[in-house]
Amino acid sequence: MHFDFSPKVIALREQLLRFMDEHVYPNEQRREEELAANAKAGRPYAELPLMADLKAKAREQGLWNLFLPPHPGEQHTTTGLTNLEYAPLAEVMGRRYWSSEVFNCSAPDTGNMEVLARYGTAAQQERWLKPLLAGEIRSAFAMTEPAVASSDATNIECSIR
Repeated sequence: MHFDFSPKVIALREQLLRFMDEHVYPNEQRREEELAANAKAGRPYAELPLMADLKAKAREQGLWNLFLPPHPGEQHTTTGLTNLEYAPLAEVMGRRYWSSEVFNCSAPDTGNMEVLARYGTAAQQERWLKPLLAGEIRSAFAMTEPAVASSDATNIECSIR
């Protein structure tokens, strides 16, 4: 299989590597301190000021929603990257378990945005997709099933009585 990064991917990857070097790695200690302060204040899941700052910088630099591939008829702004083109960028973001969120590329938001972009109604896209794409809200994925409950979606069973 022939595999070379396109010029667009090379440029985005270099930009992403610089961002990680300049903004993510140097702030690891600050992130830990903010997490500890939030926990001590009884708000362990509150957004960290650092994350808000980093998200604003990533967005300004065009390093935002890199995961969302193009889809015919889609009216949402994307980088137009395919999954194959996104893969080397995901590898860079994955070097710190928390850094994908900086670029609005973290689970479960990415999967939920993909579903909403492709299959959501106009009303669902307005209410949920737009604020997710803007990084204004976060989303969740949850499931439970009697006798098969787990975090593996392939275990879902259904019956009608």
